Amino acid sequence: MTSPRSHGEHLLGINGVELCTETFGDRADPAIVLVAGAAASMLWWDADLCEQLAAHGRFVVRYDHRDTGRSTCCPPGRPSYTYTDLVLDVLGVQDALGIGSAHVVCQSMFGGAGLVLGVDHPDRVASLTFVSTSTGADDLPPPSSDLAVPAEPDVSDAAAVVDYVVAGARAYAGGSPYFDETAVRALAAHDVARARNYASTLVNHFAIEHDRPTRGGFGDIVAPTLVVHGDHDPLLPLPHGEALRDAIPGAQLLVLKGAGHDLPRPVWDDLVPALVRHTQEGGS
Repeated sequence: MTSPRSHGEHLLGINGVELCTETFGDRADPAIVLVAGAAASMLWWDADLCEQLAAHGRFVVRYDHRDTGRSTCCPPGRPSYTYTDLVLDVLGVQDALGIGSAHVVCQSMFGGAGLVLGVDHPDRVASLTFVSTSTGADDLPPPSSDLAVPAEPDVSDAAAVVDYVVAGARAYAGGSPYFDETAVRALAAHDVARARNYASTLVNHFAIEHDRPTRGGFGDIVAPTLVVHGDHDPLLPLPHGEALRDAIPGAQLLVLKGAGHDLPRPVWDDLVPALVRHTQEGGS
C-alpha cells in the first residue's frame, strides 16, 4: 500500500486569524480532522501516523491551534480568544477545506472541543474520537503522584525550551516502555524552531476558561464515539477514559497498552485499524 504524502502546509484565513493547516490523502475520501491537545501544534500528530490513515482511504487534516506553530499568536499570557473560538476554529478549518461533516479526533484538553462539537454542532460531526481525555468529574483519580512536571524554562534560550518540552513529554509518558527520547527531542526542536512565538505556546491555552456546550452534555452526544486511552497515562489515569466511555451512549473504549498521555509509535498497530474501522462511513 502506497502512503500518500502531505499536500504541504498552508496558511488559511479562518475566523479572523491565520491558521496553518496540512492535509494528507484524497479529498474525496472521508475526512478525519485531528485536534491536538493544549500547547501542542499539529506536529504532535505525527506525519507518519497521518500518512498511515490516509493510506487507508482517509483525507487527514491536521492544523496548528492559535498560539502554536505557524498560526496566529497573541502576546504571552494575553490570549485574545476564548475556548469557544478554538472550538469554532475546527469548523472553520472544515469550511475552508470544503468539509461538511468530519470524523473529529480530539486529544487531552481539547476533548472539550469534541464535546461542544458533538452536542452543539452534530451536523458537522460524522464521528468523535476522544484521546487521553476525561469527563472532568470530581470523583475521578488525580494525576499520578509520580508525575513530575519540569519547571518552566527561560523562553529566550531555545535549547532550554527544547529540554523542557522533552522533560514534559517524558513525564506525561508515565514510565511507558515506548518513550523515544531521540524522536521526541527531534520533534520538540522542530516545534520550537517553527513556532511564531513559543513563549505564547507555553502559557496561553492555560489562560482561558473552558466553555461547556449550550445544548447538553456527554449523554447528549449522538455521533458514534470511540474513546482511546493509554493504560500508563499519569495525568488522567485510565478510569478517566472508562468514565468517558460510560458517559457517552454507545461509546467504545480502546485501551492502548503501554501508552501514557501520548500516542507512541508502537501502539499505532492498534490505533490505526481502530480509527479506520470507526471512520468507515459518513463524512463529506
